[in-house]
Amino acid sequence: MKHCKLFALSVVCLLSAGIAQAEQFSVVLFTKTAGWHHESINEGVVAIRNLAKLHDFTVFWTEDPTRVFKDEELKKYKAVIFLSTTGDALNDEQQAAFERYIKAGGGFVGIHAAADTEYNWDWYTKMVGHMFHIHPAVQTATIKVEDANFPGMDRFPKRFLATEEWYEYDASRSDKLHYLLSVDETTYKPYAKWGPKEGKGMGDFHPIAWFQEYDGGRAFYTGLGHLPATYSDTNFMHHVYGGIYWAATGNGFTAVEAPAAPIKKKK
Repeated sequence: MKHCKLFALSVVCLLSAGIAQAEQFSVVLFTKTAGWHHESINEGVVAIRNLAKLHDFTVFWTEDPTRVFKDEELKKYKAVIFLSTTGDALNDEQQAAFERYIKAGGGFVGIHAAADTEYNWDWYTKMVGHMFHIHPAVQTATIKVEDANFPGMDRFPKRFLATEEWYEYDASRSDKLHYLLSVDETTYKPYAKWGPKEGKGMGDFHPIAWFQEYDGGRAFYTGLGHLPATYSDTNFMHHVYGGIYWAATGNGFTAVEAPAAPIKKKK
């Protein structure tokens, strides 16, 4: 009888420990490149795995879409991260499964070259929001915070310097985008020419990070993340975590706390 009680107590303790150690959520980290392969992907994978340790969530990393992009697998995850993917990453069947996943409330996080992916998949391009057109040489420029009321934006000053491969994007593919960051084109040289393709910048407003509610789910994108060393920048990684956290949970963040209501004095 004594042994039975000890066994039962051990089972309860193990179950309790399992509950206590349950992660916040699970995400997919997808890095397939069918076009240009960014050197920074390796650093990005390491950095996002470290984010998972810091914020207690689980990451499943793969370059193979057959392992994840099917209904029975996608339903295990709260968000899917496209880290500098390029080109045609998914076949028609995989695309259909991903669309069903988002429509069921799933989250999408796009980093840098996620905007250089699947140009012929209209649903995807609308989810990303803007697609990549061209970029000049890597330069230092001034970033402006457009909206601090979003997870991961709390560590950025209103204006700050960053060194990046500044993507020039096409026109907005969605009228639901909420912009978080923009780059001041007067602080760098936006002109670029690749053979017949030319870019002169986006003008007075050049967005580089945004989010939207999309087709039943949530989508976040940041254009930062070209250089390998960027993934050792804790402010940038906090920005990335904010996007992951929102895409996975739908939880927001308010930068400025509303003033407390005045206390009424008793008569």
